[in-house]
Amino acid sequence: MGTTDLLVRKDQLAISRLHTSDAPRLADGQVRVRVDSFALTANNITYGAFGDAMNYWQFYPVDDSAGPGWGRIPAWGFGTVVQSLQADVAMGERLFGYFPMASSVVLQPVRNAASGFVDGAPHRAALHSVYNRYQRCKVDPFYSADNEDIQALLRPLFPTSWLIDDFLADNDWFGAGPSGDGPGVMLLSSASSKTAYGTAYQLVQRRGIEVVGLTAADHVDFCNGLGLYHRVLRYDQ
Repeated sequence: MGTTDLLVRKDQLAISRLHTSDAPRLADGQVRVRVDSFALTANNITYGAFGDAMNYWQFYPVDDSAGPGWGRIPAWGFGTVVQSLQADVAMGERLFGYFPMASSVVLQPVRNAASGFVDGAPHRAALHSVYNRYQRCKVDPFYSADNEDIQALLRPLFPTSWLIDDFLADNDWFGAGPSGDGPGVMLLSSASSKTAYGTAYQLVQRRGIEVVGLTAADHVDFCNGLGLYHRVLRYDQ
């Protein structure tokens, strides 16, 4: 049984190749997950560009058979458990999480719960926990098989948008909220970015807040089409 990885040069992200190797044998407590789909966004470039500085290369290190200087850029997506030596994880389970760009991956589930588990592989122990958790789709209230592609694209960054909205509200909008003179105005730059329009989605549900998007001329129609901004302005306006 083999597995195929998309490898990139760590020092030249535009250079990539496919590498096929023998799939590692499972040890007790491990599972093999078939990677079915994942999202490609600007964030993936960030993972590669800051791979050393922020340890993104360490999530899925490349073995010696691929040669030096190559890495695996992670991506958010969906996978299916195809082999399990972990009693609490069943074959056929559908998972959402942080996978390599590969045909399959071996995980070591720990801290198993009804909602999901954490990959307890030793090389990931010191890495940020948000990337180490895998969600069980069958009990995920937000999961729908019909829109997995949208979830893979938007879900990873939406918590950031939620936190921005919550932070602004907790701090009384830093003086920019609604008053007797009229509504508060929240100006979001990079309005076509996922984080910005996720924040707009939260803000537009609040009373007394006018949400204004600031974006490049080429993105004005897209931002207006989202239906989340009260107004959309170009950077040069």
